Amino acid sequence: MMTTKLSRPAVPAGAAPGQAGMQAIVQHRYGTTPGDVLKLQRIATPAIAANEVLVRVRAAGVDRGTWHLMAGQPYLMRLLGFGLRGPKDPVPGLDVAGTVVATGADVTGFRAGDEVFGIARGSFAEYAAARADTLARKPDRLSFEQAAAVAVSGLAALQGLRAGRIHAGQKVLVIGASGGVGSYAVQLAKAFGAEVTGVCSTGKTDLVRSLGADHVIDYTADDFADGRQHYDLILDIGGNSRLARLRRALTPTGTLVIAGGEGARWTGISRQLGALMLSAFVRQRLTMYISRHRHADLDTLRQLTGTGQVTPVIGRTYPLTGAPQAIRDLHAGHARGKIALTI
Repeated sequence: MMTTKLSRPAVPAGAAPGQAGMQAIVQHRYGTTPGDVLKLQRIATPAIAANEVLVRVRAAGVDRGTWHLMAGQPYLMRLLGFGLRGPKDPVPGLDVAGTVVATGADVTGFRAGDEVFGIARGSFAEYAAARADTLARKPDRLSFEQAAAVAVSGLAALQGLRAGRIHAGQKVLVIGASGGVGSYAVQLAKAFGAEVTGVCSTGKTDLVRSLGADHVIDYTADDFADGRQHYDLILDIGGNSRLARLRRALTPTGTLVIAGGEGARWTGISRQLGALMLSAFVRQRLTMYISRHRHADLDTLRQLTGTGQVTPVIGRTYPLTGAPQAIRDLHAGHARGKIALTI
């Protein structure tokens, strides 16, 4: 890893922090209609702190969290510091891939020209600031669009499987296997030596098979909880199955990990809380987790994507101006794998 420190950030002319030097998607109020609340504007390029890096964004990933932050739902998130009436950070987007153009005084791991990916602050823009410990070097085999789709969903999948204490030889069921997190969970579970079954809709069964799933269940035609199969670990990314139904698909001592909070407008974790309370009285382990931006986990994803054990699945790309449509399509369930913006 490079250890060069830049005392004077090498910011391109016309893009210096504090100047009105970049195009960005901007949101000032919450709303559930992307076209109403997301606008393309010219704003100041972000300034960076001593521990941050300024990235020239080449691509940005679109994930379900982007919709939640746009809508301000579940409402609990507003009380947790994201902003009461509108987002505290007006430029959406976390997933990023691009080129370093400037580094803060305390950054020693990157220098101008390095190609990176990871988590940034406001990646739906031409430039974004990111803490150095939330970035990693982009694997050469990945395009910027692929790299931009790794961090948020990949970390959620990796940490969800680890919360389930995955190990080789287990039978693992991934509900929501064709989506952003699910497409990584299938590949990661296979990399860890599990026998993987993916649950998805009819039109996406081919995609889930291509990810390496040993078995695929079309939920429109078959029921994963019909009693014919039982699983050591279930990672539920779908967000709408009742606990009783999920438990029927588990082995007597199996583990259920619930991710996300789809469909919950107030807290977003009602099923998770119910699972935790019930877990104290049954032999099965019913749990939840909160995905975190851990550099060690990001480095694991860098290694696995760099060697080809895990490949980001990009269903469709949009230009920056197409961000509202990208979020609309994602929320409607049209995505196959991940969606990326090219910038």
